[in-house]
Amino acid sequence: MVEHERDIMRARRTRRTARLLLAAAATAALCALGLMAPASAAGTPPPGANDWSCKPDSAHPQPVVLVNGTFKTSYENWLTLSPALANAGYCVFSFDYGDLETAPIPDSAAELRDFVNAVLGATGAKKADIVGHSQGGMMPRYYVKFLGGATKVDDLVGIVPSNHGTTNPLALVAGATLCPSCVDQTAGSGLLQKLNSAPETPVGPDYTAIATKYDEVVLPYTSSFLSGPASYVTNVLLQDRCPLDLTEHDQAPKSPLVQQWVLNALGRSGPADPAFGPRCVSAG
Repeated sequence: MVEHERDIMRARRTRRTARLLLAAAATAALCALGLMAPASAAGTPPPGANDWSCKPDSAHPQPVVLVNGTFKTSYENWLTLSPALANAGYCVFSFDYGDLETAPIPDSAAELRDFVNAVLGATGAKKADIVGHSQGGMMPRYYVKFLGGATKVDDLVGIVPSNHGTTNPLALVAGATLCPSCVDQTAGSGLLQKLNSAPETPVGPDYTAIATKYDEVVLPYTSSFLSGPASYVTNVLLQDRCPLDLTEHDQAPKSPLVQQWVLNALGRSGPADPAFGPRCVSAG
């Protein structure tokens, strides 16, 4: 029995190592194609994040948990938005999860659950706001729907989230390299069918989904949008307010325009105001 358990543990370590190596290879390939920036500083929080002594004030009562996208580090993903939120008065937290975000979505959602619980315990807040990019905008919905997050999340803001998956063939290629989360994010996957079964947006959080028509990763870009009552679901297409904006998928977390929508969603009761008129600026 002991030897059998050792064999199981060795097999698990081998699979995990293979996922990490192949994820790194996929990352390098995507970087070469210009579809993502090189990841850096794994395990290092972005500026403004993870001050565990931070206590929310009455103007910013919920701490903000940032959830990065596939093959990203939290540091690189939130290098711009994290300090902006901290400077606006929010307690900001972020973490790296799921073997470079390649683990199955349910496993990563469980990590998110545990991290949110730690944040709530440290800050004394009853609920947290979640802002996520790509997978990081979709995966928290699993936490909300199946792991108790509906009572612990006030706002869920997805930046170009893969809510209904993608038809991008690169997702299939990455999935073939032992990236379970890539398979989960393929349009029509079993995970997405389960996640998007009624109700797609369970009562509890306010949902804001931000998309750009120049998204080259989440295809079609309308896959980011969510169904639900307008009282707690807002879908934002950047070009509806700023037709000349050219933000793409990887640029979105660093876009000044996206930042305005995020702050609008977090700063009011309910999701982002669909009539909000941001100042039209480029991603830079």
